[in-house]
Parts: sequence; C-alpha cells; structure tokens
Amino acid sequence: MPAKPSQLDALPYLREISLLREQVPNFDEYPFSLPAVRSLHRLTFHPHVTFLVGENGTGKSTLLEAIAQLLRFNAEGGSRNVRFATRDTHSDLHNHLKMVCSFKMPTDGYFLRAESFYNVASYIDEVEVEGSYGGKSLHAQSHGESFLALLTQRFRGNGIYLLDEPEAALSPSRQLSAMAVIHQLVQADSQFIIATHSPILLAYPQAKIVLLDEDGLHETAYEDTDHYRVTRDFLTQRERMLKVLLEEEAE
Repeated sequence: MPAKPSQLDALPYLREISLLREQVPNFDEYPFSLPAVRSLHRLTFHPHVTFLVGENGTGKSTLLEAIAQLLRFNAEGGSRNVRFATRDTHSDLHNHLKMVCSFKMPTDGYFLRAESFYNVASYIDEVEVEGSYGGKSLHAQSHGESFLALLTQRFRGNGIYLLDEPEAALSPSRQLSAMAVIHQLVQADSQFIIATHSPILLAYPQAKIVLLDEDGLHETAYEDTDHYRVTRDFLTQRERMLKVLLEEEAE
C-alpha cells in the first residue's frame, strides 16, 4: 500500500475554475444557459476527490468535459496523448473558463467518459498501445472489465483523473472494487473529479460533493443527496414505495 500523502502531497493539482463571465456571449444560449454554468463564479476542488452530482441535464458532463479540455485531454476521453474525434459536438465552454493550479505538476492523467469509451478503446487498438491496459484489447473484455482494467492497469498515480459516470458499466460489487482502486490512487497522491449517480461511489470518505441543480452549484453532504436518500428509502421501504409507484402508474 502506498504511503499516506504528506500535507504537501495533499495539495490539489487543480485548485479551482472560474467562469470568465464578461466573455460569455449570451447566457440564454447553450451551454451558458445551463443553471450550473449560468450561476458559476468559482468552483474549488478537493485535493483528493470531488464529486459532481445532479439530475440528467443539469450540466455535470458538460462541465467535466470543459475541465478536461482545459487540462488538454481529448474531449471524447483518453490521456493527453489520445487525439481523435468522431463527432464535433463538444461545447466551447472551456474557452470561457479560467483554471488555477498549484505548483505541483501531475505525472499522469486521464479523462474517462462512459458514453465514448468504445471510441477510445478503438483508437487504442488502432495505435497498438493496449499494453498499458493490461496487455489485452479493451474490446476483448466486457464493458465492466475494461473499465476496471483502465483503473488498475493504466492509472499509475501522481495524476489527475476525470471520470464521467464510471459506474455505467459496473455492477455494485465492481463499484466497490473501483472505490478501493480510487483510494489506492489517492494514497499515491492523485486527484479525482467524478461526475456520478452512484450512491456507492459517493460514499467515499471526506470527498467534496457538489450538487448541480436549477439553482446552480452547492456543496452538500452525502446524506443530503437524492442518490443516498432515494436508495435508502427504496431499500428500507421497498414494498411501500413499489405500491405507491405502481398504483400511480396504473392510474
């Protein structure tokens, strides 16, 4: 197990981002019309793990994609060395953001987005760098196996890692495995920014959780997230909730 980071090691690579509001062309147009972007002034990040949570359409993936582009990652995912594009559908939000980094420089980094990971895997096969992913083509593995191969074989520590809905291909038990790997990488002086719907991943200790909703961005506690409360209520009151839901559906 890697040694616990010192106070110096615990400095984040990425301290904060801010929206250059005076440069925004129109707050009524996408992506600036998204509530999370419209209300964005300054967003600070935890040295280890920051989660972005919220309903679909609140701007989690758009914001994470912009951060990735600020950090010079490919917009569809991959490391800084990955360069391909299948569709030019990315927003220009990154052109209107300013980032503040610490004096520390990461030696590794990656942007994982679940929706385009297939395209990244195809690119890796084409340039024959699968050795960095455990020596086996990601397409020769299940979706969940390839995600875990990425975490365990490609992520080397001392890095900044952006993950967009990593739970998409992972069973609950594999999400627990992913959390354990994330913790090992945190102990190896890594910083994570993760957009997720997973109440399992969100339980990572001492993480900063930022809620994106119609009112903007707010730091929140794990127990106050809908992800935790809805899951808890369903598991503890399953029959009652199913009865209410199915009766409403029948009406």
